[in-house]
Amino acid sequence: MASDSTTSIPINEQSDLSNWSTDVENRKKANVKTIQNKLPLLSNKKNDVELPKKKKKVVSVCLTHCRYEIIRKVAQKFEYKEVSEGENWNLYWTDLSITVERCKDMKRFQKINHFPGMLEICRKDLLARNLNRMQRLFPRDYNFFPKTWCFPADLGEAITYAKLRKNKTFILKPDAGSQGRGIIITKSLKEIRPSDRGICQVYISKPCLIDGYKFDLRVYTLITSCEPLRIYIYKEGLVRFATSEYKEPNGVNITNVFMHLTNYAVNKHSRTYNQELDGSGSKRKLSWFNSYMRSLNYDIDTLWCKIDDVIIKTVLSAYPVLKHSYLACFPNHDVFPACCELLGIDIMLDKKMNPLILEVNHSPSFHTDTILDSEVKEALLSDMFAMMNLERCNKRRIMREDRKRIRERLLHGHKEKEYQSATDVKCFAEYFKNEVSNKGGFRLVYPSGNSEHAYGKYFDQGQNTLYCDTASSRAREAAQNALRDEMQLKAKLEAAKRIPPTIKHDSRSQSLSQSTTSRSVSRSSKIISPVSSVMTKSVAHRNSFDPQPINESEEKERLKGMAQRDYLLRSHGILEVIYFSMKRNKVLRAHDDRKYAIFEKIRNASQVINKQKERAPTITDMLEDIKELKHQGAGETAENKKHVFNNTNHTLMAPVGKEIIREWAKLNKTTTLNHVYTEVDNKGNVKYSRFGSSIKL
Repeated sequence: MASDSTTSIPINEQSDLSNWSTDVENRKKANVKTIQNKLPLLSNKKNDVELPKKKKKVVSVCLTHCRYEIIRKVAQKFEYKEVSEGENWNLYWTDLSITVERCKDMKRFQKINHFPGMLEICRKDLLARNLNRMQRLFPRDYNFFPKTWCFPADLGEAITYAKLRKNKTFILKPDAGSQGRGIIITKSLKEIRPSDRGICQVYISKPCLIDGYKFDLRVYTLITSCEPLRIYIYKEGLVRFATSEYKEPNGVNITNVFMHLTNYAVNKHSRTYNQELDGSGSKRKLSWFNSYMRSLNYDIDTLWCKIDDVIIKTVLSAYPVLKHSYLACFPNHDVFPACCELLGIDIMLDKKMNPLILEVNHSPSFHTDTILDSEVKEALLSDMFAMMNLERCNKRRIMREDRKRIRERLLHGHKEKEYQSATDVKCFAEYFKNEVSNKGGFRLVYPSGNSEHAYGKYFDQGQNTLYCDTASSRAREAAQNALRDEMQLKAKLEAAKRIPPTIKHDSRSQSLSQSTTSRSVSRSSKIISPVSSVMTKSVAHRNSFDPQPINESEEKERLKGMAQRDYLLRSHGILEVIYFSMKRNKVLRAHDDRKYAIFEKIRNASQVINKQKERAPTITDMLEDIKELKHQGAGETAENKKHVFNNTNHTLMAPVGKEIIREWAKLNKTTTLNHVYTEVDNKGNVKYSRFGSSIKL
């Protein structure tokens, strides 16, 4: 009944009992939650104790071939570890251009700060060649650089241009120079030789000036990827001024490098170089330049659009070589781009505010001589290192994958795969997304919204039409060969005019002895064929097999000098020293050993004589001499002493003296002009009559 009663009681949904039951249930649930919250989290703590701590990823950078301390400072700021060249580094920073061998040895997690093939725009001659080629293909678009020739290939064209425009000034640069070294400004190209290498540009005689001084802009450009191409430009840079007020080149100021060149390496040696940082120094920031131009009511946004366009077109001029070199060197780099490059592009503005490109530096200077340099370059490098995002690369995982791939290839054979799969594209997309989020002061100029429409045509540079300009190239080569032959002929004619004084003297004496009729005939013959006569003279003098006229006074002086040299060599014993040293080292030839064997015999004879002279007289010999003195007088004693001395001398010299003197005389043959010695006496003394001295054998 109880059960029935409990189940049969009706409950009103709106009554207080229903509310009470729900309140009780809610309180029970709340109590359970509070109890669970108060209990210690044993399971989580246990898991925390058992799980190993994740090791922090160590990013290593190799700076073996880097000479700038600011790069090491920035690497330490990012807590990168500096390692040697042979270790597994993540980033390799070098100030030099890289080789193909270096690129092919790189692993998939490694990155280097240069692109292979970037010298196509970083060398002055290659930059001129690429820009001239693009100008022939797109003449209206590629007009942002001064007219340039590469020597010696374009020497004929440059000389023809200089003859037609005599009021132009030219600037000559070495093909691979830097820091303003080897730059010459000239009005004439006549002194250039056909073998000289370098480039020649038309000098920008009417540049844009600030306070009367010439200047250029150092714009830092970062290329983070080649395939696909991505170009960034940094918001800050340098404005470099000349240190002398500018005037158009003339015969007086054309050699003043402090007026015509804006390189910091040149102008820092000027007495008027200004290191102020308040906007009046010889080196200023690009931000100051922008504000100064705005104060003059210039449209700075339009100006920078022009500068961006010039930089993109310059990089695109070498894009086919860059892409081919990159794909050939890094076929398996699918984690992130294997290369990045920070370029220093020098740009000058003309009087119409049009940007003109001067050169591209693949390793711009990162010296921090001033506070301004330190501020600009440290921020630049910090933003670049942040964009590379080397911490996200899992070096150990990539190395394990590479070892596994090598093992499978060895065991199961090589399995071809596509160069870039969908996962790789996704990985590059994530990398580029992170790159844009950490760009800092950089701004992306390519690709942009309308980049394909604006720059798509420059990618097709006519590689399929290899022989399209064969006729023009042949004509240009023929003109260059004709000009080179003409210049060489002119040099030969000028060399033939420089006749030695002896020949001039002989020709004068002959002309005085000749009659008037012969003079007229010779003059007529010279008038008829002057070139042939000069050419025959030049050929006669240039032929080394024909005998040359000998001057007696010069010949006597020469023979006298040779005799004096021979005397000095023999008197100081130089020949003996050379003979014995070569014999000791066993490098003496058999012919020379037979010829100069006299020195060996002389040494042996002198050793024998010295040994016999060193022997002291015995007591029995002295007693015999005393006995002889008793039986003979004083006069006889002197004669006998002389006789004894001669006998001893003769016995000493008998086995050696005559042969040595005879061989010495054969070795030193006398000449008719100046003989070195006159006689050799029986004591072995060679007497030199010319120099009044003697040498003892």
